[in-house]
Amino acid sequence: MTPLRAKMIRELELHRKSPRTVEAYVTAVAQLAQHFGRSPEQISVEEVRDFLHYLITERRVAFSTCNQKMCGIVFLYRHVLGQPDFHLRVPAKRSGRLPEPLARGEIARLFEASENRKQRTLLMTAYGGGFRVSELVQLEPRDIHTERMLIRIDQGKGRKDRYTLLSPQLLEELRAYWREYRPQRWLFEGAKPGQHLAADSAGRLFDRAKLRAGIQHGHGIHSLRHSFATHLMEAGVPLPVIQRLMGHTSLSGTSGPCWICYSTRRPKPC
Repeated sequence: MTPLRAKMIRELELHRKSPRTVEAYVTAVAQLAQHFGRSPEQISVEEVRDFLHYLITERRVAFSTCNQKMCGIVFLYRHVLGQPDFHLRVPAKRSGRLPEPLARGEIARLFEASENRKQRTLLMTAYGGGFRVSELVQLEPRDIHTERMLIRIDQGKGRKDRYTLLSPQLLEELRAYWREYRPQRWLFEGAKPGQHLAADSAGRLFDRAKLRAGIQHGHGIHSLRHSFATHLMEAGVPLPVIQRLMGHTSLSGTSGPCWICYSTRRPKPC
């Protein structure tokens, strides 16, 4: 670990950032340094903007991902490199598009189009538990509670722990996956020893399966989370229960993916 990385981690922890935020910010800075092939101390503001432009135009990362990386870089310059006036703003806006959940038949086709068991298990877990991709890739084998048929999300968004569903079908798939891959530290391990699968890699696995399945709509792997919420709503699960499973602090965050099916179900609210 370089002295700069160690110092940044210390400052993040002093600011009481969650472990997930620490990892995301440190990864953003590492990607910046790798992009230019030199230390962030030698990278100018304009070069940082060039890096973010590259992420948006060539890597086509989502607004939220780009914004998170920008926040990590700004934190480095302000709190680690001692440049309190460092300012950076990316002129991007969140999409106004409604979520596009996949139909149950499309979900089945997506799983069938997987290239191997790891890809299929990843996608089944993403859908079966309604995970954010950052939560999905940081799952550990110990988070699977087979006795209670629950999956624990440790320090999810907002530094809140929660549990989500573990269906019998997903449990069967996870057991087969365990027998084949024997994951150690992380449930879905990355290419490098000791590291979990990157969120971008998980997104690409989803995109590949969607292409093979001939599915035309959906806005990335997050579509599986929207599908989870929508299908629970269609099955009659009360909205507050879905809210807790998804880790939303308010019903407004949950009702977005569900509003279409909610309005066409029953006349009385949950």
